[in-house]
Amino acid sequence: MIYLDNAAASWPKPEVVYRTLGDFLRRTGASPGRLAHRMAMEATRAVEETRSKLARLLGMTDAWRVVFTASATDALNLAIKGVLSPNDHAVTTVMEHNSVRRPLRALEAIGVAMTKVPADDRGFIDPAAVRAALRPNTRLVAVTHASNVNGAVQPIREVAEIVHEHGALLLVDGAQTVGALPFTLADLDADLLAFSGHRALLGPPGTGALVIGPRVDPSELSPLREGGTGVNSERDIQPQELPYRYEAGMLNTVGIAALGAALDFLNQVGIDRVAAHQRALTDRLVRGLRGIPGVRVLSPDDPDRRVAVVSFVVQGWNPADLGAVLDQTYGIACRAGLHCAPEACRALGVFPQGTVRFSPGFFTTEQEIDQAIAAVHELARTPLHLA
Repeated sequence: MIYLDNAAASWPKPEVVYRTLGDFLRRTGASPGRLAHRMAMEATRAVEETRSKLARLLGMTDAWRVVFTASATDALNLAIKGVLSPNDHAVTTVMEHNSVRRPLRALEAIGVAMTKVPADDRGFIDPAAVRAALRPNTRLVAVTHASNVNGAVQPIREVAEIVHEHGALLLVDGAQTVGALPFTLADLDADLLAFSGHRALLGPPGTGALVIGPRVDPSELSPLREGGTGVNSERDIQPQELPYRYEAGMLNTVGIAALGAALDFLNQVGIDRVAAHQRALTDRLVRGLRGIPGVRVLSPDDPDRRVAVVSFVVQGWNPADLGAVLDQTYGIACRAGLHCAPEACRALGVFPQGTVRFSPGFFTTEQEIDQAIAAVHELARTPLHLA
């Protein structure tokens, strides 16, 4: 199988991730934060080491501001619902994943207003449009770092300057960039950064984090749930200290430990090397697909403004049918449809069918890219009627 669905979940994982999952459950499968015995202390150590590794990756000195979540979706919900209150206004973009769109839409029921900034036909937003969308009661601006549909990297730093001049907070969805591109929280100048562990960070499913920047007062970010933390147990309210304020209940300790092993692997390889490899594969893929008659590639032209997420459509093919044939006949695992981002697909002119999406990863080879291009070339010569 040629696996080109790394934008959804990276595969394969480094061998050390598989080993850690099994070894940790066998030897350290206790609850962290409840320091009653050696196994619990070892579980706590594994969690806190991974927290520190993530903080170092993102250039942070205060690891307590890295809050573990179940996914990027979980982290985005915490940020959006934790910040916004009735009568607040939020600004977002049409390029967002449903993990941003749907929480904001749900909050409209309690009186939160929302404005969506448009994008051009390559998926880029204009920072000036963000400025124009701001209102006196704008509390939060939520922007994806890179589109999960076509890989377009947004001008986050320019947006951040506008947002902070206004006195609002900037939430960045880093699901497609953390681990794939070398940057720090300060490089983005973001206030909140949400991401998953199972994509470019090469960790297992069920892991993610919300990074809470220094401009955010935790007292103004409400937790989504309350419960056991192993500290301040005599009190009937949630601890206010980070990270316990947001980490009620049993953490995915084994997943977090395996994420820590993946971070060690990435540290040894180097994020710069990861980014360079994926950029070379993406350049090769885009060039190859654009050379096929009848294929429209939706990813940006500028290699500096895209990540390894390449969407395309083929004349005469429904993306769902094309994706199924690529899987069943050619052994190419890819993604087809709207990618949980229907407004992004509309902006790119491919709604309602969506696209076929190839997303190479660190373990993808040039030979696999060439085989995928050849498969699309062959199918483009024998189109089906669109359903």
